[in-house]
Amino acid sequence: MRVIGMILPVIIIVFIIYLLTSCVRIVPQAQAYVIERLGAYNGTWSVGLHFKVPFIDRVAKRVLLKEQVVDFVPQPVITKDNVTMRIDTVVYYQITDPKLYAYGVDNPIMAIENLTATTLRNIIGDLELDATLTSRETINTKMRSTLDVATDPWGIKVNRVELKNIIPPSEIQNAMEKQMKAERERREAILRAEGEKKSSVLRAEGHKESMILEAEAEKEAAILRADAKREATIREAEGEAAAILKIQQATADGLKAIKAAGADDSVIRLKSLEAFQKAADGKATKIIVPSEIQSLAGLVTSVKELARDPEQVEEG
Repeated sequence: MRVIGMILPVIIIVFIIYLLTSCVRIVPQAQAYVIERLGAYNGTWSVGLHFKVPFIDRVAKRVLLKEQVVDFVPQPVITKDNVTMRIDTVVYYQITDPKLYAYGVDNPIMAIENLTATTLRNIIGDLELDATLTSRETINTKMRSTLDVATDPWGIKVNRVELKNIIPPSEIQNAMEKQMKAERERREAILRAEGEKKSSVLRAEGHKESMILEAEAEKEAAILRADAKREATIREAEGEAAAILKIQQATADGLKAIKAAGADDSVIRLKSLEAFQKAADGKATKIIVPSEIQSLAGLVTSVKELARDPEQVEEG
């Protein structure tokens, strides 16, 4: 009895501690607890400290409120042109209503996976292979909209749906690789032809510019040669003019000297005739002789003849 009396208080204390610890719950951040009382939904606990009635209340489900990602295995789908391929999808979802998530559907992840597979088959069935490969954004948008509407009664919001991989059959992959290789070769040939064309055009333009520059240089050289020739002609003419001017000046000075020496008009006329005779020795082909000098021509001729035959002078 004494032993029982000693153990009983210990049992009572342990029982009280268990009741206290089991009745106190702390809900972490980004989580929610669904509470049932006697098997019926009683409420949802949010973040913080909560107390429950022992043996009556229980935590039915712990719900994570963060955005979650689920990657589904590749699903076989058939395109409109009867090409079978495998597509795996990634779904980003978030629980918005813990109560609906707990009681709306059994195994929500499996439900989302099956719904994703059927929705994907419906969308791909209306597209051909080429459109499927190039319309990822369109497919993602349609799937997100469909899944979001379907999962709303489950307290789940689908934020994004992404096609992770599109795996066509091996023969289709080989054909696509050959097509891509042919396309790359075609682009390479086009680029090479365009490069050769541009190179030919540049060479032709360079040859054209070279010929233009050569023509302009030849033109400028001809102009310079013509200017040099003209300047030489001008200098030559100026030299001849200066020479003629000096001869005329010398003749005028001689005549002034003769006149100053007291020579008569006959001597002056003879000197003028001699000056015209010297002028006639040049390049001039025509000389205009004044009438006064013409009257002396016979006299000069007679004097020259007498100078050659002195005997005739003596006999005369």
